[in-house]
Amino acid sequence: MPGPSDWAALRFTVLQALLSALFSVVLAVPVARALARRRFRGRGLLVTLMGAPFILPVIVAVLGLLAVFGRAGIVNQALGGIGLPPVQIYGLHGVVLAHVFFNLPLATRFLLQGWQGIPSERFRLAASLGFGPSDVFRQLEMPMLRTTLPGAAMVIFAICLSSFAVALTLGGGPRATTVELAIYQAFRFDFDLGRAAVLAVIQMAVVTVAALLAFRFGHINGFGRGLDRPFRRWEAEVWHLRILDALALVCAALFLLIPLAAVIWRGLPGLLDLPVQVWRAAIVSVVMALSSTLFAIILALCLAYLALARHRTEAIALIGVAVSPLVIGTGLFLLINPFSDPARWAFVLTSLVNALAALPFALRVLVPALRDIVRDYGPLADSLGMSGLSRLRLLVLPRLRRPLGFSAGLAAALSMGDLGVIALFADPERATLPLEILRLMGAYRMDTAAGAGLLLLAISLFLFWTFDRGGRRDVEA
Repeated sequence: MPGPSDWAALRFTVLQALLSALFSVVLAVPVARALARRRFRGRGLLVTLMGAPFILPVIVAVLGLLAVFGRAGIVNQALGGIGLPPVQIYGLHGVVLAHVFFNLPLATRFLLQGWQGIPSERFRLAASLGFGPSDVFRQLEMPMLRTTLPGAAMVIFAICLSSFAVALTLGGGPRATTVELAIYQAFRFDFDLGRAAVLAVIQMAVVTVAALLAFRFGHINGFGRGLDRPFRRWEAEVWHLRILDALALVCAALFLLIPLAAVIWRGLPGLLDLPVQVWRAAIVSVVMALSSTLFAIILALCLAYLALARHRTEAIALIGVAVSPLVIGTGLFLLINPFSDPARWAFVLTSLVNALAALPFALRVLVPALRDIVRDYGPLADSLGMSGLSRLRLLVLPRLRRPLGFSAGLAAALSMGDLGVIALFADPERATLPLEILRLMGAYRMDTAAGAGLLLLAISLFLFWTFDRGGRRDVEA
């Protein structure tokens, strides 16, 4: 049975997820509204930036946040210079801060889709009726937010429930322990497999409920169809709203860019003096990422075909959302441990679990594209007698090249930055790069950790760019 510390971990897990979701969606409202009603040079780049945390390794983001908000970070140095007490990043507020860093862009993209779903004719009609900013907000924007905010909040809540690396690095002690961190401690320090299994069941149940609620509230009620005319927000063309929108966008951009810039700045000096074990870990991570990518793409293609036939796409995608990699690793450890040493299977198991973690994202990209191929070219392929492997090779794969490249890049980047299952199974000789960075941080070798973090960031971005670019190259042919 779970003990008092386990229930405390569950309470902390739910609390930090609630706060993270709340702050993420509340702060995303002014950012998404500014993006929706302003057109400026660099807007596309800023919207693209909002997707960066999806491929950003968690441990790299933590290094960036420590460089900004840590004991010797930029913020505390500035506060010390004016005689104010330092801020503390470890504990509940540090975990929430990191989760907001990751999920503010996600919430912004959710809400931006909601704003873009309002036909421009509605704003044109509002202007002809003499609506001011408050009237537009009450009649158009508020109804959209009532349908969009709950879904965005529940998705972020479900994601934050299963966050492991953030709590491991920024938790700050027993009072800031999540359920996943308690599972890890039961494995690595106590080797209490029964307690770990119970905690894994609790974790899976809580995240499953949250994921079901996310899908329940994640559907946006539309405002009807329009003529897809360019947006113009007449009521927002006043100087004080322009200043407020510019301030929201600048603050969001600085919040996302400064930690990344800090990682690059601190990592460059130590990049050429990295120890041998860091380069060895980098090779292990690259091979594991490529293996995970192959598994993920094969699984995604098979399940995409199955989803078309049985219309269960959301249920399939729910597996990767509801069951975290650490929980899957716990179950695999319990299955293998009676028969073999799980450490011998660390590479294969981690590759498979990372592939499962990337599967929901790959399915969301591949299923709509495959559905279009079947609808547009299926009858022609049937009339030509094209089936089986020839149909896959000559029709499906060429047409799926772009989404396959994007999905492969996403899977590779996510696998490179994963710090979940490998933390349970790895030994010093087979550590991945994120795990090696965590060990360097634990040994207070922060300069070396920053250099390794920059290496991890560079490899992750390179893998994503290579696969995505390969999918788009000569796609017209």
